[in-house]
Amino acid sequence: MEKTLLVSSSPHLRDGASTRRIMIDVVISLIPASAAGIYFFGPRVLLVILTTVLSCVLFEYLSRKAMKRESTIQDFSAVVTGVLLALNLPPAIPLWVAAVGGFIAIVIIKQLFGGLGQNFMNPAMGARVFLLIAYPKFMSSWIVPGPDAVSSATPLGMIKATESAAGQLPDYFDLFIGKVGGCVGETSVLALLIGAAYLVYRRVITLEIPLTFVATVALFTWIFGGDTLFTGDFIYHILSGGLMIGAFFMATDYTTSPVTRRGKIIAGIMCGLVTSIIRLYANYPEGVSFAILLMNIATPLIDRFTLPRSFGGEKPVAQHN
Repeated sequence: MEKTLLVSSSPHLRDGASTRRIMIDVVISLIPASAAGIYFFGPRVLLVILTTVLSCVLFEYLSRKAMKRESTIQDFSAVVTGVLLALNLPPAIPLWVAAVGGFIAIVIIKQLFGGLGQNFMNPAMGARVFLLIAYPKFMSSWIVPGPDAVSSATPLGMIKATESAAGQLPDYFDLFIGKVGGCVGETSVLALLIGAAYLVYRRVITLEIPLTFVATVALFTWIFGGDTLFTGDFIYHILSGGLMIGAFFMATDYTTSPVTRRGKIIAGIMCGLVTSIIRLYANYPEGVSFAILLMNIATPLIDRFTLPRSFGGEKPVAQHN
């Protein structure tokens, strides 16, 4: 009796986690940062989150329907994009601008390139950069947490604005808990670390990119961030801006980050270098968004040089005389 050997294409090892399960885990991990944003900046933040989430889900449904493709709103990826977008926006952003961000993220960056898994850059981060360029006034309007909610610069903006900012800068504790001006979900390092710990526990992300990203920013700003070499306040740079949310929640996006361990380390280091250079030497006070988008674009190239050869892949299949 003949035996038939069935050979299928890789992957041969499979995991039981579904896209929906992973996306739900990401939403759960973003709850602490969302709650911190509502606590520090007021209930209007909830409207911003609802606006971006609903707009992302609506535009995903409409775009898939217009393209005559199967609906994908049930996989929760649009919800994740909406929450991440909201957390990367100023608390006082007009709601219609937030909705425009949802359109850019879902229709332009995600669906026009084929949908989930086909986008060449992180949709939420790409939408944030678009809004930053298109609506700089709205995207640079910051408020300080508190009953009066007065306008103020972000901690990184304070450093850029004046050399005498040292006495006006918030202390490390305020930076850590989130009692500073900034985007809705980037200010509370504590809340972000709680969410990141959940993702690591659930094995949704690995730590190669976040750790190398943060470590590179710390090293570079320590060496070059002060008046003389090796005098920079690297702790301040770690706790300020969008470094934590970018490193743990944006740069680790499956679709737009390298697949190998070596590739992830390279991407993390390059993200840290670009972020630090922009923070220290460019006119814009923050560089996390631009660094992540540049690495998103470079990911295919990184994968090309870091992916291991398949078994027998270095040899020609056949030779012709």
